[in-house]
Amino acid sequence: AAPIQRAIMAGDRVTGVEVMRMTEGLDEGPVLASETLRIDALETAGTLHDRLAAVGADLLVRTMAAVAKGEAIATPQAEDGLTYAKKIRPKEARLRWTKPAAEIDRKIRGLSPFPGAWFELPTEKGPVRVKALLSQVEEGSGAPGQVLDERLLIACGEGAVRLLRVQREGRGPQEAEVFLRGLPVAAGTVVL
Repeated sequence: AAPIQRAIMAGDRVTGVEVMRMTEGLDEGPVLASETLRIDALETAGTLHDRLAAVGADLLVRTMAAVAKGEAIATPQAEDGLTYAKKIRPKEARLRWTKPAAEIDRKIRGLSPFPGAWFELPTEKGPVRVKALLSQVEEGSGAPGQVLDERLLIACGEGAVRLLRVQREGRGPQEAEVFLRGLPVAAGTVVL
């Protein structure tokens, strides 16, 4: 149900697309062609989806041409090493800052742009829900959820993540520096 998101969240370094012959069972048919792609360090589910779609479309055209010529070779699907990519549940999208920075970074990128990993930012008017859409792991330490500088470096259970793109509830996505011009976040703030 969510193979692109789950690949990023699991820390996979490669993924791919396959063209298969349909059979009665779900995803059971033989593979006619496949192609792999590297998952980049700042890859989000959205950017990876777009790259996979382009590669998949080209692969489908080439495979259909091979089928028409009688040159396609059907290979049974591997049975070992397969993992079901279950649906993303809404409660999974909430960030838990007690987790290691690498895990939080993968979750942020894996759930971007939809449904979006989120946290609550305390403000004078009450908490504001913020989606984290892009991040990177950086060095830093503090209490989990503590903002370590005024550029959205947030301490995790181990290490820290720098938020690069965020989205305030009811607004569009913004680069962190633009977001901070409208809603400054002081070092020492604890996000939930």
